[in-house]
Amino acid sequence: LKGAGFALVQVKIGQMTQPMVAPLVDGKPVMAEQLEALVGQEVISAAIETRGARMRSIARITVAPVPPDSFLIQGCLRHRPSTWTIIRRPPMIRSVDSEGLEKLCRAGRIASECREWARENIRPGVQVRHVLETVEEMIRERGGAPAFPTQSSRNCIAAHYCSAPEDPMTYEIGDCVKVDVGVHVDGYIGDTACSVDLSEDGTWQPLVDASANALAAAIATVGDGVAVRDVGAAIERTIVGAGFEPIRNLTGHGLERWKVHTSPQIPNYAEGGSGRLKEGMVIAIEPFASTGRGYIQERGRAEVFMMQRPPRKAKGLDREVLAVIQSWRGLPIARRYFRDLDPDVVEATLSKLTRQGSLMRFPPLVEEEGVMTTQCEHSLYLGPNGVEVLTA
Repeated sequence: LKGAGFALVQVKIGQMTQPMVAPLVDGKPVMAEQLEALVGQEVISAAIETRGARMRSIARITVAPVPPDSFLIQGCLRHRPSTWTIIRRPPMIRSVDSEGLEKLCRAGRIASECREWARENIRPGVQVRHVLETVEEMIRERGGAPAFPTQSSRNCIAAHYCSAPEDPMTYEIGDCVKVDVGVHVDGYIGDTACSVDLSEDGTWQPLVDASANALAAAIATVGDGVAVRDVGAAIERTIVGAGFEPIRNLTGHGLERWKVHTSPQIPNYAEGGSGRLKEGMVIAIEPFASTGRGYIQERGRAEVFMMQRPPRKAKGLDREVLAVIQSWRGLPIARRYFRDLDPDVVEATLSKLTRQGSLMRFPPLVEEEGVMTTQCEHSLYLGPNGVEVLTA
């Protein structure tokens, strides 16, 4: 935030809390374009931080665009009306050299192979954890590493279901299943997902096809200078045309080295976002289709975590747990990665890191009970010779 060193880091809309603008880290700018999603929304609360200070709650937030390139945020801090201005800054495009592109392509190929194995092996009676752990073993055998914990979400859970260390859950007849696979090779990331209909009569296949066709339609629009809202319009048009709703508060995203979610956001509907795609970007487009209203909220126990800033020294932070987290270089990790450590020590450290704002939790993202959801995702490179689908 201009002149103040603030960063809007969490926003609560209804019952869902999620990061909307990245915090300032080492002087890097916040991603102000993400505030587009808040314009006109009823935002109940948010949180800010000052460098070296505690998180502070802001109440009764309004976000208004200030043409041509700013946003005005108004709210109450410590019961006093306060106003901040965020200046939009264009996303930094880091060029990918030939070595980096080769690693991107390799990560994409591995992710694609693992996604297809999962698609073929997700069957009624199979343990969810078996699929996730086997995919991660395959990634390592092929010379990559997980860019985030492999996840598989069933039915109304749209995303972020990741098995606990001893999770006994199995797929069942009638399920509509998503599997989300991330691979990195030396930090260069491939991100991909697909959906599987486990009904006996193909009940959910039209929903599966809706997200897959929306992805194809979105990819056909991609190019240098294309507005992200045009990509979102292609997604929305395809899903609504199939008789379903896009999930509007889930988006695609940029990919950078060692970073899974960066700007630009790629919306799943026409009105979201005002940015444009640029040559040199690496992006992930991931349409979600729903038989419901098309909105998700956080619900359930988080099994995925990500270090978002260096931890402050505090009593009770276990060195072994910290070493495991830091070995992932800021990429998301899962609770099951700590299986060899004392679970009480792990939980105490995760809780302390979360309370001090160093660790972000990612609970399951859930539609209304009884609603079915699907997802389809590819990673793309906008190169000088056109668009390359890395995870095809």
